[in-house]
Amino acid sequence: MTAPAAATLDSLFMARAVALSREHMEKGEGGPFGAVVTIGDRVVAEGWNQVTSTNDPTAHAEVVAIRRACAALGRFDLKGATLYTSCEPCPMCLASALWARLDRIVYANTRDDAAAIDFDDAPFYGEVARAPSTTMVTMEHQPGAEALAVFRDWAAKSDKVAY
Repeated sequence: MTAPAAATLDSLFMARAVALSREHMEKGEGGPFGAVVTIGDRVVAEGWNQVTSTNDPTAHAEVVAIRRACAALGRFDLKGATLYTSCEPCPMCLASALWARLDRIVYANTRDDAAAIDFDDAPFYGEVARAPSTTMVTMEHQPGAEALAVFRDWAAKSDKVAY
């Protein structure tokens, strides 16, 4: 694909992500966030924020789009895909995109733009860098022989599907 063609597709797919954010925000389905997963010049899946309409704090636009794209493709990775999102992904959405092995993320609004309208992810970005013993939610390490045995069995499993 030539550079101008790629730029045109970027504009087209970003416009769709932004349109989804407006459409579903105005319907009262969640916050002002939309996302599109593409491969090449085709849309694989779309998502929009559904946190408040589904009572699911993980139903961010990016996560919804990633889930739908994986279901549509029948696989758990999105290698070769691009995520277009109306806002810079929060830590959860970024981690989801990384786990999905997306090739590229293109976003419109920044985390600072989101913070200005009371979607401040700064505390969560900070938490990611902290040690488990100092996070804002209490985390306790309770090691167990059986839990470790499950991990050892996974390591030895000959028919595992690595991801």
